[in-house]
Amino acid sequence: MSVETDDGHGHGDGHHLPAVEDWPKGFGEASWWPFIAALGGSGFYIGVALFVLGRGSEPIINPMIGPVIFMLSTVAFLTGLYGWLYHAFIVDFWGGETADYGFPLKLTMLLFLATEVATFGGGFVYYFFIRAGAWENLPAIVAEGDVLSTLVIANTLVLIASSITMHYAHHALLSGNRTRFVRLLGATLGLGIVFLGGQVYEYYEFIVHYGFGLTDGAYGSAFYGLTGLHGLHVALGAVLLSIVFVRALYGHYSAERHVSISTVSMYWHFVDVVWVFLVAVLYGGAIL
Repeated sequence: MSVETDDGHGHGDGHHLPAVEDWPKGFGEASWWPFIAALGGSGFYIGVALFVLGRGSEPIINPMIGPVIFMLSTVAFLTGLYGWLYHAFIVDFWGGETADYGFPLKLTMLLFLATEVATFGGGFVYYFFIRAGAWENLPAIVAEGDVLSTLVIANTLVLIASSITMHYAHHALLSGNRTRFVRLLGATLGLGIVFLGGQVYEYYEFIVHYGFGLTDGAYGSAFYGLTGLHGLHVALGAVLLSIVFVRALYGHYSAERHVSISTVSMYWHFVDVVWVFLVAVLYGGAIL
């Protein structure tokens, strides 16, 4: 069995993992995986809402319904995400990217990012309502202006640097400089991991040393909700970067075949822009 890379060398066969089967039959290869992931994602919100309804002195529903739905939604989301990512970014490890499906995949990524704008937009609207009308009983770390720390600024610079390295990695690939491409792609992945480590350390400092947690008022819920959601997106981006980095080490991609790199680059730049806006609004706006 030989391997076909994105440069069009070789031919792969014999791989029939579930994510690349034509399922359901007649709907196209792996066509329903994003739909399954979306159902699981929507189930998160339903599970949380039912969990809230099941709490209190007079619960409206059984308190176990919400957690059960949340866990089942997690299984559905992870299953759909596996199939989606495998189909979009890993199956071509064997099959190679064809020259005619680049535009649909890029368009799909743009549509996905549009839904992400709506998701983060809803969170920011919630924060703006808090900032306008319920800006009281703030945690001490916010009232004292310590929420915008040196660590946050350094972490922001790390993420901006990763966006720059991603841009030039893609540019190096298009220019035919594979060595520079692989090095800059690896640097992007490394910087992304450093950012995630910095955010975990920031949470540790806030919770352990400052006593600032998720339940500390409306600001606490907005802060951890938005930064946690962004952290999950960065973690997903790191997974995508890991996939394309390994493929790059195997000699995949060229100036003519680079759809996966293009779509991952679009996603990574998106999470970087969201973080800059989040820091300006959630960190900087809190101390004004």
